[in-house]
Amino acid sequence: MELLKLNEAARELGISYPTIKQWIYGRKINSVRTAGGHHRIPRTEISRLAFLQGSRGRAGKQAAESATALSHVISGRNQLVGRVTKVEIVGLLAKVVLDIGGQSITSIITAEACRDLGLKKGKPAAALIKATEVMMIASGS
Repeated sequence: MELLKLNEAARELGISYPTIKQWIYGRKINSVRTAGGHHRIPRTEISRLAFLQGSRGRAGKQAAESATALSHVISGRNQLVGRVTKVEIVGLLAKVVLDIGGQSITSIITAEACRDLGLKKGKPAAALIKATEVMMIASGS
């Protein structure tokens, strides 16, 4: 898990250092404490807030208000927020790979939808999982 110093996290979110400290104290952003007691922000938190920022406008107050801000826009609740690691457009289709906490999710969507959403490598995005079945796989032992 990649951890960012507070000033790095604040810069990526476009907010001030004091604001990110207030978000930590107000439990609007999750942090991890080092052995020395310093706060670090997981990259997954930056992706989550950057995604909310994009869906709601500027970061500020709105992005940190709710971890489920997007749920007011769409009924699906199985949303996984991450960063786009790869976009391949071939003809009418686009293959989009999303990194979510070190795991990859791949989606095949139309090339037009990919362009309309502005999906590019490094951009925060969310995968909405809609399935009627979930299958489990166990190791051989």
